[in-house]
Amino acid sequence: MLAGARMSDAGPPSVRSNRTTDRAPPMVLGASDAALFETFVVPRYLSLFGELALEVLAHARGAQVLHIGCRTGYPDRGILLKLPNAHVTGCEASSHALGVARAKAQTTGEKAIEYVEVKDFPLPFEDGSFSHVLSLHPPADPASRQGLLAEMHRLLTAHGQAVLALPMRGSFIEVADLLREYALKADDAVLGQAIDRAVALRPTVESLAAEMEELGFEYVDVDLRPALLSFDAGRDFLEDPITRLLLLSEFRRNLGLDLDKSMAYVRDSIDKYWSDSTFELTIHVGCATGRRAG
Repeated sequence: MLAGARMSDAGPPSVRSNRTTDRAPPMVLGASDAALFETFVVPRYLSLFGELALEVLAHARGAQVLHIGCRTGYPDRGILLKLPNAHVTGCEASSHALGVARAKAQTTGEKAIEYVEVKDFPLPFEDGSFSHVLSLHPPADPASRQGLLAEMHRLLTAHGQAVLALPMRGSFIEVADLLREYALKADDAVLGQAIDRAVALRPTVESLAAEMEELGFEYVDVDLRPALLSFDAGRDFLEDPITRLLLLSEFRRNLGLDLDKSMAYVRDSIDKYWSDSTFELTIHVGCATGRRAG
């Protein structure tokens, strides 16, 4: 049994009913990809979300922290540094990513971190098992986000804190604009409509706060921090592990379309329009926090 967590065989029906069935599942990291993710994606991209999440993490004695979708275990050690005497449980679908996470914990001698492989909600813990529940960069669509937030709410003890860090609306707008340009030139109305829908999937500060309040969270607050990611060329953007392992799978999931031709256009357009400068991708880093009612 996990330290500080009570195991359960099933979750509430409200969580199970929020699963998405009409979208492809998020990418699960393979053996070679897990190492690339830890080496390149975490320090350059995921840290944008992790650093903000750590800033808002509330102090508590003997905190029991659940990290949903922990991938390779970032920022679990940072959680322990901020919350002494805490215990962190990470949940992740990729056994390869968990292998990297466990190896890191073993190397640093951290005994207050453990990892569990899980494929779907409900998670195998009883209601009210954790003082904090954290998730970084979950799927963008509202149904998946609602299911995640509902599960976070279920697992939190009274007054426990939920922390959710994710790209907000307006992120990746340069890619969306280039895809719209391709759709216009190719007379592809279906792609054009899909782009508009995908952009609207990402929440605003107001809509994310409303989602959390509707699920019963109190003292909800959403911070927003702008950031830029630089790439030297179009091929550099498409082949970067950030794009290949995280962004492209999410773009395909949100658009629901094959993007091979359109992303080739994006690559060539970056080389054309940014031939004398670096290509900068806009990220609106958001971090929402709320408390479960007493």
